[in-house]
Amino acid sequence: MLMCRKWLVCSLRGQYRSLSFSASRRSVMPAWVIDKYGKNEVLRFTKNAALPIIHYPNEVIVKVHAAGLNPIDISMRGGYGAATMSMKRDPLNMNQSGSEFPLILGRDVSGEIMECGLDVSYFKPGDQVWAAIPPWKQGSLAEFVVLSANEVSHKPKSLRHVEAASIPYVAATVWSAIVNTGGLNKDNGSKKRVLILGGSGGVGTLAIQMVNAWGAHVTVTCSQNAERLVRDLGAGDVVDYTAGPVEKQLQTLQKFDLILDNIGGEIEKWALDLLKPWNGAKYVTLVTPFLHNTDRLGLADGMMQSGVTIGCKVLKHLRKGVHYRWGFFAPSGPTLDEISEMVDAGKFWHFGLFTLTVIYISHNSRQMGGSE
Repeated sequence: MLMCRKWLVCSLRGQYRSLSFSASRRSVMPAWVIDKYGKNEVLRFTKNAALPIIHYPNEVIVKVHAAGLNPIDISMRGGYGAATMSMKRDPLNMNQSGSEFPLILGRDVSGEIMECGLDVSYFKPGDQVWAAIPPWKQGSLAEFVVLSANEVSHKPKSLRHVEAASIPYVAATVWSAIVNTGGLNKDNGSKKRVLILGGSGGVGTLAIQMVNAWGAHVTVTCSQNAERLVRDLGAGDVVDYTAGPVEKQLQTLQKFDLILDNIGGEIEKWALDLLKPWNGAKYVTLVTPFLHNTDRLGLADGMMQSGVTIGCKVLKHLRKGVHYRWGFFAPSGPTLDEISEMVDAGKFWHFGLFTLTVIYISHNSRQMGGSE
């Protein structure tokens, strides 16, 4: 599926198009929004959120059937990453502060294509699709969402929308960390040794299944009550962090080709010593200070501070013969094409931990409190 996908290039010419299937009836939709950053009380339901429109010829409008909430949504509600997201929305800094509001959260979506831009040929209205929505775009807690076509993929045929909405954001994050940054894939994964630190959460449980499907040997750290789960998903060795120092337990095992760190903190002081030296082994952490730095110091100084931090760590560990990397979420339709094939092939079977919450949204907008 990936090879036959037509790559769609965003045109910068203004192709403003209204939502033709509904514009004659209304220009608003129901959605959950925030008007400022804060705690739960800032979340507000409205029937009058602006209906999305296609701005560029490579965009599509998706009718939301199910939406997923991830921990990043909770953090964003409180303002986490606001400086970086504002830059992504407005690179030339032409808009006033706070122009992102009202902001719609929700990074996962499963739904149906309603309208396509002029350059979109890979999708057509009625296609059942899923996507991981970039955090700088309006999210899925609404009746409709607009996305670039290269961020969208055909939904796995074997999953209902409510199941599909639990996967995309986590899957895109895992793929970015393991494949794009870690260099592991279905062609070279056989017999590789992979350590997943914090393997019983959403990212960990999907990562176990992914690398296990590629023939890698998986070692996982987790609590004792999660041992059966991670073993059922494909973990070969399980280290219980409640049974004594994790470092000492892991040192008794063979060294690893790849470490995926979902915990961060003090672990970095000893975990890189578990990698095979001078063998191309990589340590990829998803716990980075990048967004915290830009929030605290501003965009320019925060990026500079992050650059100094990652540069120093890369050089420090490169002298020991191992590679240190930061992993980030990367929205990608072609990645979800690959994940969709793996899901339909039965390579993934456990979805319950992938997202914090999955919300079912009926075709009838009254289920959201809206009106026809």
